[in-house]
Amino acid sequence: MKQNKYDDNDFFESYAKIPRSTDGLNSAGEWYVLKKMLPDFQGKNVLDLGCGYGWHCIYAKQQGAENVIGIDLSQKMIDKAKENSKGLAINYKQMAIEDINFESETFDVIISSLAFHYLKDLKTIFGKINQCLKKGGCFVFSMEHPMFTSRAEQDWFTDENGNRLHWPIENYQDESKRKTQFLGHKVTKYHRTLETIINTVIKSNFDIQEISEPKPSEEILKKYPEMKDEMRRPIFIIVSAIKKGMF
Repeated sequence: MKQNKYDDNDFFESYAKIPRSTDGLNSAGEWYVLKKMLPDFQGKNVLDLGCGYGWHCIYAKQQGAENVIGIDLSQKMIDKAKENSKGLAINYKQMAIEDINFESETFDVIISSLAFHYLKDLKTIFGKINQCLKKGGCFVFSMEHPMFTSRAEQDWFTDENGNRLHWPIENYQDESKRKTQFLGHKVTKYHRTLETIINTVIKSNFDIQEISEPKPSEEILKKYPEMKDEMRRPIFIIVSAIKKGMF
């Protein structure tokens, strides 16, 4: 059964209070890096996997995308995305990422933000993405970094006074599910090594263009000084790739 925590009222209300929900992309610590890794959207057909509040769909449309489809398993997310996108021609569908079944070579650009660590089978999903992406099309995604997902606790080691000492890594080579806490709720995530993530992209018929382990910008640190410890270890990985076979 596919995980759909965001349609839980308490969970959704908690998510609605975090900065990237209230303030949009400019309060997402990785956005200034992800933005530079995205392609030109002008005239493109775009698919956003796990679209959430619709921020990336909105950005693509504002940058001149011809057609934009955003999918998300959560109806609450879809409703919020539609509310945020009033006046923009964006097609939102309630659908699990695992269930996508678009015609071959439908999209010029496929993006996904912080969704893949919730999915069990990256190989099959990346294969589907390659199938519905045009030759030479762009695939850009972010997900939680393996250094962040290795332990189910996903938290710092602290001293007796609560001071953060270090970020522990444990069972790194054990690629399996992690039952963890997010926003005070139990969620299931899947840990993979960096090797597995990158090789799955390559073996799915993509040429990797760029990899980033983003840190918060100076602007974000001034706005949210509590994020200073994000400089001590990566929390996300971002990958930009192109489907092979352009020539």
